[in-house]
Amino acid sequence: MRKSQREITDRAEIDTVIRQSQVCRLGLTDGNEPYVVPLCFGYDGETLYFHCAREGRKLDILRRNNRVSFEFDIVEGIIKNTQACGWGVCYRSVIGVGTAHLVEKNDEKMKGLAVIMNQYADGQFIFPDDIVARTAVIKVIIESVSGKQRKQT
Repeated sequence: MRKSQREITDRAEIDTVIRQSQVCRLGLTDGNEPYVVPLCFGYDGETLYFHCAREGRKLDILRRNNRVSFEFDIVEGIIKNTQACGWGVCYRSVIGVGTAHLVEKNDEKMKGLAVIMNQYADGQFIFPDDIVARTAVIKVIIESVSGKQRKQT
């Protein structure tokens, strides 16, 4: 990292950024073309979960290449300046890589869906069998993460 003073080295802080984020951007490779999609997600401390329809470009890509990257960010303020090049953004962000797997078993799918719901709301949730059957759940096993931040000065 070029500006090491901005690196977030504490894994608990990295986890906080992930848990406070509202959207995860999932990066895939479609042949020679990058493909990034913003998604609702769930995080259990080790694994990311996503849900989607049972067919579509994202799943087609993952079936060919399950290596993924991901990104989270929280904008905490804009730094204003009289000079255009003096402007900036206060933020916290996390990037990482991992491998994606399509969850097949209904009990595992329900676990993943519960993790997703718990990202946005507290409580116990019921997932009707017919909806679970027509929902794809993607599990990303995180291999590495790094964090970066710029604080207000």
